[in-house]
Amino acid sequence: MTAYSYPELDETLYRQTLENGLTVLVVPKKGFTKRLAYFVTDFGSIHTDFTLEGEQYHAPAGVAHYLEHKMFDLPGRDVSAEFAALGAMANAFTSYDMTAYYFSCTEHFDECLRLLLEFVSTPYFTQQSVEKEQGIIDQEIGMNEDAPDSRVFDQLMEAMYRSHPIRVPILGTADTIRDITPEVLYTCHRAFYTPENMLLCVIGDVEPEAVAETARQVLGSEKRAPGVKLRPWQEDMTCPTPKVTSRMEVAMPTFNLAFKCEPLAGGDEAIRTEMVADLAAEALFGESSELYLKLYEQGVIDSSFGGGFETVDGCAMLLCSGDSDDPEAVRTAILAEAEKIAAQGIPESRFLRMKRSALGRRIRDLDSFDSTCFRLCAYHFSDFDYFRFPEIYRSIQPEEIRDFLDRVVREERCGLSVIYPLNQEALS
Repeated sequence: MTAYSYPELDETLYRQTLENGLTVLVVPKKGFTKRLAYFVTDFGSIHTDFTLEGEQYHAPAGVAHYLEHKMFDLPGRDVSAEFAALGAMANAFTSYDMTAYYFSCTEHFDECLRLLLEFVSTPYFTQQSVEKEQGIIDQEIGMNEDAPDSRVFDQLMEAMYRSHPIRVPILGTADTIRDITPEVLYTCHRAFYTPENMLLCVIGDVEPEAVAETARQVLGSEKRAPGVKLRPWQEDMTCPTPKVTSRMEVAMPTFNLAFKCEPLAGGDEAIRTEMVADLAAEALFGESSELYLKLYEQGVIDSSFGGGFETVDGCAMLLCSGDSDDPEAVRTAILAEAEKIAAQGIPESRFLRMKRSALGRRIRDLDSFDSTCFRLCAYHFSDFDYFRFPEIYRSIQPEEIRDFLDRVVREERCGLSVIYPLNQEALS
């Protein structure tokens, strides 16, 4: 394996692409008892259109999450119980653009790693088990719809985007999951659970070469071409429905407010844009910003308010959320403040403080194995070496923040989603 050293972060990353196409990343942590492994596929809820072996497919919404649930099934075996018997904690999650399976342990690492690689690469779906899972996921969908934090975001995405599949919740809907069959699951697994479309990332007191060798032994050397994702998404930067409201059992109005941004392609320029946007969010409505303090003192927002920059394959947005009796006032204030910053700029002293603070937070996050592993995986699929983030931050100039706010924080790009209490009329 090839070792890459990052003296500023006191980190070393080992990287290798195996004969079967799998990329293996290992971050050794000598002396630590915890060991963590992520086995990730570049396949999320939005990837419902693809070609495989010359044939075009459209999978039902929610299939990536459904597949995540079913991968823990092996004939006559209980994968979760096997991990528990080894003293490990195992779990998985599905996002809009990737699915991850992971475990952490202090002992029996090699056995756990073999089990992880085995069950994720071994599809086993029966009609009976798939039908049983529908009821479980149906309940999960119902819980999601009853959660104000989830509902306020989902209805914003549906209002802001015309065709991008972020309009549909990661779980799918009660209707779409009924179209998921064993054949659909097998097709999606064959398309995207191939080594070339996956990443194995390990952090802990382990030998990098031993990790790669285990992956070779379990997954074999055969290289298979993954499915080709289709992205028939045509989106301009205007928001078709500027405001959407509903009512639920909440104590006070809760809102999500977002501005559409151009999607990021990947590589250094994409990550630079993301970091510029993060700094722009901090300058605009971070806890130390003038706007945050003013709105807080006026009682327009409370401590629940916050935000940042969110990216998904094919779309991106500057997003904030919180509870407020007057979400419209928050929108008006943000638009005015962005215009002011774009015109006047940010004092150099404050800009340097923001950069130091942002860089410090990222460095402190490296103390968390889970955070580090997740970021290494996510940025890998964006074609960027995450441990290079300090050099990107240092090169950012204040003019980039001004330009970003001037381009993005505009009324025509803005969407507002509000959930009002049941006994309060939705304001126009």
